[in-house]
This record gives sequence, structure tokens and C-alpha cells, in this order.
Amino acid sequence: MAAEGELAATSSLSTTRVFKKASPNGKITTYLGRRDFIDYGSNIDPVDGVVLIDPEYLKDRKVYANILAAFRYGREDLDVLGLTFRKDLFGTTVQVYPPVSENERPLTQLQTRLMKKLGSNAYPFYFEIPQDAPSSVTLQPAPEETGKPCGVDYELKTYVGDTDQEKAHKRNSVRLAIRKLTYAADESAPQPRAEVSKDFVMSSGKLRAEASLDKEKYYHGENISVNLTIDNNSGKKVRKVHISVIQVSDIILFNKASYKCVVAEMESEVKIPQYKRDRMPVMPSQNGFCKVYTLCPTLDNNRDKRGLALDGKLKHEDTNLASSTIVRDNVNREGLGIVIQYRVKVRLILSIGASDVVLELPFTLTHPKPETPPPSRPVSVGGDATLDTNLIQLEEGNDPAFVDDDIIFEDFARLRLKGAETEEADA
Repeated sequence: MAAEGELAATSSLSTTRVFKKASPNGKITTYLGRRDFIDYGSNIDPVDGVVLIDPEYLKDRKVYANILAAFRYGREDLDVLGLTFRKDLFGTTVQVYPPVSENERPLTQLQTRLMKKLGSNAYPFYFEIPQDAPSSVTLQPAPEETGKPCGVDYELKTYVGDTDQEKAHKRNSVRLAIRKLTYAADESAPQPRAEVSKDFVMSSGKLRAEASLDKEKYYHGENISVNLTIDNNSGKKVRKVHISVIQVSDIILFNKASYKCVVAEMESEVKIPQYKRDRMPVMPSQNGFCKVYTLCPTLDNNRDKRGLALDGKLKHEDTNLASSTIVRDNVNREGLGIVIQYRVKVRLILSIGASDVVLELPFTLTHPKPETPPPSRPVSVGGDATLDTNLIQLEEGNDPAFVDDDIIFEDFARLRLKGAETEEADA
């Protein structure tokens, strides 16, 4: 049997796994087709699923579904006197049961099949995430820290109550950790390039340096090539070159603060003889130095760095460095919580007595956008056409046995900090 939350391999190409989680008293159960919801630039995956209820337990009460994006900026053990170190960035609530006519919309294929399989006590819910909603970001905690990590996280909650403002009780509510991730847009961008020319006191001539990247957009795990040329007409010697990839996290809360973390770096070696176009040091009056340096920023080499920004992390699943934040026009940056940027920093270390020469090249680090959306993703449509989400690739035919029997349910995997011994009772 597959471990909790894992998508085990199956020989049936038509089989899909649906994640489920029940309330502690077992009276409501939430079913969701996926945990990652993707921002494609033109549209965002809708959050759709089904809630199975026990009508006899509810009596005259209602069932609500709520989705909330929040920025946690302090540890949970510091929450005292009703004060919490978190800021809500986006949230909305819909009534699932009894159904409300204004919330009715065409069912997705997943909802149709689940409701057929679960029976008449299954009710659908549907959310559209706004374009200016933040992406999931987790700030890497120190090894000894426990509890929920800081960062921007999404939570889907279904609960029983008389009104949507009623506080959810642990015994009859379900909380699910989900993620909003971003794929790269197809738009092209200029190749990053920087140039500097420096004069020196008590020395004639100039030092000219130019650095460039082979492209502006890189995918996670891809090598970054930095092309560096130096013309040294000064009397100073360039002893060595230090190149680093820096992640910049702008924490936008009450005041803006920036946190910088080096995620990859290298330093040139001094080679003898040095009188070649690609060897250090670059001596006075030496022109034509040219070399390409290669770096690859990955999480594997940075797991010990506290505060490093990662794509939202789910229990028992690895992740990667946080993707660059795509800030759209006319978007309030305060609603994003954390804005992630990357840049390559090239530092020329000169002879003693001369200050270093620095060049910076910003770039985008992101996920590749698939050529065609997979079956579990919506297809972009123009105009006012209805956007449907086919979470299951259906084969042609009307065999009821096939339609009913190719859904496999998995317990929903919660967000859990690595090393934590137990889960929270209310999550």
C-alpha cells in the first residue's frame, strides 16, 4: 500500500488518485484532486473538490468551505494572549451545504465522478484564486526549530457551523495544506548584461569589465553561464574573480526588509603561467581576458541555511529554491507577503589598496511551463467561455464499471516540518 499522501505507481493508465481527509468525528470528509495549484500567467488552477457529509449529524446546521492564504512571520510557540504572528493575505468562504443557487456552476469531471461514486450526500465546492494572490513560500527553519515554518502558506478548510463567521471546532472540521506555484510565462526578456569602467587615483588608465548571462530565464536545476571579459589598461592587478548567485527575499509586512542569501558561488584560481586570455591574475596593461564561468543554484547545497526561501513545502515531499516572484502591473506588493528575486554578483578582487569592482546581473529562476497542460490542469480559453478542469483523463466509452472503479483514495498529506514528531490536532 502506498505511503500516506504518495502517488504510488499503477499499471492502469486511467487510474487517478484523489486525496481525502476526514474530520476527527468522521462526520464530514473532504476530497481534493491535487495539492498543487499552478499559476500559468493567463489563468490559475481552480480549487475544486467534494465534501461528503452526514445529514443526520448536521440537522439544521450548514457546511462551509474556506480558503486562506496567510503570511506567518513568527514561531507558533510565541503566540500568546490571543496574538498570532501571522497576517492574512487572501481569503474567501462559500456555503457547501445546503447548496446555494448563486454558487451553482457546471461540475468539473472530477466532481461529477466523485459525486456519482460517493452518493447523494456528496456536495461540490469551487474556488477561483485571484491573479494577484501570493505564491506559496516557506522560509527554511533551523534544524532545532519545530512547528510550522515561517512563510506564505495556503489552507483549505471545511467545517460545520450555523454561520460562516462561526469559529470552526476541531471535532467537525477538516484542514488541508495546499500550495500555489508559478510557471514561467513565455515572454522573452533581454539578455542580462552589465559593464563598468573604473579609474584609479595615482594610476593612469582604466579598468574595463563586462559581464553577461546566456539568457534571462533559468529553470530549477539548470546551469547558469556567466561570460566575463576584462580589459586592464590600469596600473592595478586583478588578483581573482569571485562569482555568486544571491537570493533576495523582500519581506513586505509593516515595513519592507530584505534578506540576502548566497545559494551558489565560485572563485577563480590563480594559474601559472598567467599570461593567457582566460587565466588569473590579469596584470596591468593586459587586455582581452575572456572566460565563461558556470554555476548551478540548488537546494541540495543549501539545506543548512536558515531563512532561505523555498517553494511551499508539503509533508514528506522535497521542494526546491523559491521561484522568482512575478509581480504584475498594478498589483499591491504588500499583498504578496514575500517577493523573491535572484541576481548574479561578479566581484573583481584587485591588488592591495584598491577597492573591488562589482557587477550585478538580475535573472529569473522558475519552473518550466509545459507545452500542453496535463490532464489535471485547466486549459486556457478566451472570452467568456467556461473553464473546466479535467482532473482525470477519461477514455472514450460509457462503461460504468470503468467510470466508477478507476479512482483510488489516498489520505491527505499535511504540511509537516521535518523532524516534528506529531501533527497538530486541528490540522
